[in-house]
Order: sequence, then C-alpha cells, then structure tokens
Amino acid sequence: MGALTVAVTGASGFVGRACVAEARARGVRVTAILRGEAPEGWADDDGIRVIRADLARPEAVETLRAALDRATAVIHAAAHLGGDAAAVQADTLRATDHLLAAMQGGAARLVLISSIAVHDTMRLKPGALLDESAPLEDPANARDAYCRGKLLQEDAVRASGLPAWLLRPGALYGPGRTWHALSGFGSALFFITIGSAGELPLMHVTHAARAAVTAALTDPGGVRELILLDDDRPTRGRFVAAHRRATGLPRLSVTISYGLWRAMIQPLRPVSRHLPGLFREPILRARMMPLRYSNAALHDALGHSDDAPFEAMLARSIGGAP
Repeated sequence: MGALTVAVTGASGFVGRACVAEARARGVRVTAILRGEAPEGWADDDGIRVIRADLARPEAVETLRAALDRATAVIHAAAHLGGDAAAVQADTLRATDHLLAAMQGGAARLVLISSIAVHDTMRLKPGALLDESAPLEDPANARDAYCRGKLLQEDAVRASGLPAWLLRPGALYGPGRTWHALSGFGSALFFITIGSAGELPLMHVTHAARAAVTAALTDPGGVRELILLDDDRPTRGRFVAAHRRATGLPRLSVTISYGLWRAMIQPLRPVSRHLPGLFREPILRARMMPLRYSNAALHDALGHSDDAPFEAMLARSIGGAP
C-alpha cells in the first residue's frame, strides 16, 4: 500500500485536506496540488509532495502532467463553491479542463468531488426518494452558477474517456464548519427553520474523504456516479436542536412549514430573480423540500459506516476533532 500515490487537487481546502489526512492514515503517499500555501507540517518526508499551481491557468497543464507521473488516481476537489459565474468558469470548469488534458495518456483514474446539487428537485415531489436515478438539471437552465458548473464539470469528465468516479456529496460538515444553508435563515440570535420534516442530506467531511480515497483505490469500471451521505441523517428540527445544545446557538428559533413558506413566496415569482435564494422556488426546493435519500449505492460500491450518531459527530466537529 505504501507504494501507491494519490494526487489531490484543492488539497488545502475543506474536503481536500481531509482527503490528504485519510490517504496518509492508510499509508498512501499524496501529491498535494494547491494554489496557496501548504498547511504547516506537510513535507515529502511525511509522505506529502506539495505542488503549487493555479489550475485555471493554461500553464497548469504541463505542471499537472509532471505532478501526476506517479499517481494511481486523482481526487479532484478544487472548485469554486459560491455563485460567482466568472469564478465558476475559471476555478471549476477551466481548471477541470486543464486537469483532464494533463491526465490524457496516463494510467490514473479520476475521482471527481461533484455535488448532490446536480439533481433536479423541480421534477420531484415532497417526500420523494432522491438517489442516483433522480433526474439531473439541464445545464442550459440550471438554477444557479454553482449547479451549472457542477453539471458541466461532470459532462467534461464523461467526455474525457477516463475511468472516473463522480461523487456527489450532500452538505458536508466538520471541524470549523458545522452550520449550513439547508435549514433556514436568520442569525445566531434568531433563526427561522423552514420545515422540520424530511431528512437533511448531510455527510461528515471525514466520511466523505474516506469514500473518496476508497474510490481512488478502486476501479470504477468506466464512469460511475455515487451520492455520498451518512446513514444517520437528521431532520431540520433535530439538527437545529442539536446545534443549540452543543453551542447555545441559535438562541431562539421558529419553524415555518415548507408548504406555508412556499405559498408565501408564490406572489413574488415575477420579481424573484432579484431576491435572495430562498425566495426563488428552484433554490427553495433544492435546499428545503422535504425528501428522503438513499446511500445504498455507496454501501454497495465502496462500503460506508458512520463513526458515530449525528449528535456525537457534531460534538466532535465543534470541539475541533476530525
């Protein structure tokens, strides 16, 4: 196992750093590709070779080609996480094109960190099951720049001809990131939860990294799609309550049902594109609609088990433990 090398793009980011730690814990050497400074302690004698490159720049192709000479697989975690269309074009799409060009002719397989956001919830009903068979959004009419970027990123990987895993994690949480946008809106003092029914599609970042590294060491037999979710998926009400018990925040919260909120924003549809996300139905449905989820394919393909129930994993994360 020690002779294997996995390359990780976006290696200093939230997901990438967890993948580096998981690979090293298994005795797998890492080529850590990042744009900024490397975290303290990363060194070749610790099994981590650091390559600095801006993947959005054309010269990155040659840098990557040289960096990947020993890699069994590449975990591609570099991407723009926000809704800035120009940044998505550069840091998600152009960066992926350059990586794919560098991988052509090599032996490495690809593990793409995509997103569950590629699925089209406008074509699902409340209470429906979302798994790998759920419909995808149309990139030409995607609900936002982030979703469009992930759809086009997946399309580029399929067109490359490379063996690849398309991993679609739900909302990732872990040390330094225990809150997310899938519960509602407000502040630390007062928070409005939209509907307490339906599962939250959560996964702890260490679990996602475990799946990514396992995929890196496993032949997908072509291109294979997997949704990444934990087994213990809380409702929104349970999530907010657990976070309050662990941190004291939010101090006060009120729950408005999904159906009521959806009815309240319907009159705003003509001007909704100028309003925040939860006032726009496609984004509301993607983030808040009560759904059921399945991670059965993840179990079958790569194996998965939660380290502990959600509340224990949340407490570990708040305490800074991986």
